[in-house]
Amino acid sequence: MNTVAAETDWLAFAQKALNGERLTVEEGLAVLGADNDEVLLLMQAAFKVRKHFYGKKVKLNMIINAKSGLCPEDCGYCSQSIVSTAPVEKYTLLDKDTLVSGAREALARKAGTYCIVASGKGPTDKELDQVVDAVREIRNTMPLKICACLGILKDDQAERLAEAGVHRYNHNLNTSKANYPSITTTHTYDQRVETVEKVKTHGMSPCSGVIIGMGETDQEMVEMAYALRELDADSIPINFLNAIPGTPLERAGRTPAMKALKVLALFRFICPSKEIRVAGGREVNLRTLQPLSLYAANSLFVGDYLTTAGQDVTADHQIIEDLGFEIELNAL
Repeated sequence: MNTVAAETDWLAFAQKALNGERLTVEEGLAVLGADNDEVLLLMQAAFKVRKHFYGKKVKLNMIINAKSGLCPEDCGYCSQSIVSTAPVEKYTLLDKDTLVSGAREALARKAGTYCIVASGKGPTDKELDQVVDAVREIRNTMPLKICACLGILKDDQAERLAEAGVHRYNHNLNTSKANYPSITTTHTYDQRVETVEKVKTHGMSPCSGVIIGMGETDQEMVEMAYALRELDADSIPINFLNAIPGTPLERAGRTPAMKALKVLALFRFICPSKEIRVAGGREVNLRTLQPLSLYAANSLFVGDYLTTAGQDVTADHQIIEDLGFEIELNAL
C-alpha cells in the first residue's frame, strides 16, 4: 500500500467513526495489522476523531488500592489473586481518613477523578459502609469525581453507592468472552456484563475496559471493542499486561509499543465518543512512545497502580505540556 492510499484509508476510517458507523471486522483487523510505517498516519486519523469529541484536553485519574490482596478469585493476571505467589502487601479496607487523604493527593496530582479500588469478589456490607462514609466526606469537601471499583455488586449496594455520590463504577470485561475461561474460573464474563448493566440501572456512569496481552487474537481484540461499544461504557481503560512474577501469566510477553498504538486507534474508531484511557502497563509496554498514545486516548492514570509502580506524575504533566495538550480538571 503506498503512502497516499494508506492516508486515505485511515482518514476514511476516521470519517466513518465520526458518522456513527461501526467499522467492520475486516477494517478492525486492518487497523491492528497496519504496517508500522503507517502508524503515524493511523494516529493522525485517530486524532481526528479524538479531537472532534475531546479537543486537546486530557483527563487524569488516580487510583488508591483501598484493599490489597486477600482475594479469593483466580484471575491469572493479578498479583492479588488466590493463585498468585507475588509478594504483595496485604491489608483490609483502608479507614475513612486514609481514603479521604488519598483524595487530597489526587487533587495535588491534578487528577479530576479519584478511583477507590478494592480487591475481592465483591464488598461486604461493612466495607461498603466505610466506602460510603469516605465518599460523602470527599464529595462535601473536594471538587473531585469519584469512581469505585469494588467487584460484583448487589442491587442494594449499587443503590447505596449512587446515593452517596459515586459518579462512576468500574468493572472491566478484561478479555473476550471466548478467552475468559482461560484467564478466570471463579466468576464468568456474563457476571461482569451484568454488573456493568446494574451500575447503569442505578444511575452511575459505567466504566469498563480490557487488558491487552493475555493470549487474545486480533479477532478477539476487535470483538472486545465491539462488546464495549454495545455495553455503552462511558469510560474504557485500555490496560496492557504488566506480567508480574508469581502470577499464572508471568511469562506472557510484552505488547510491542507500535501494536499498542494500533490497539488504541482501534478502540477510538469503534468507540469514538467514549473516554479512552491509557491505563495499567503503559509505561512498560509503550515505553518511549507514551506521548503518541494521547493522539488516540484522552485520559491517563497518574501515579502508581494497584501493586505496580507508575511513573512520576511530573513526567505525565510534562508529556501533556510538550504535546500542547491541556489537563482537564474535575472531569469524569
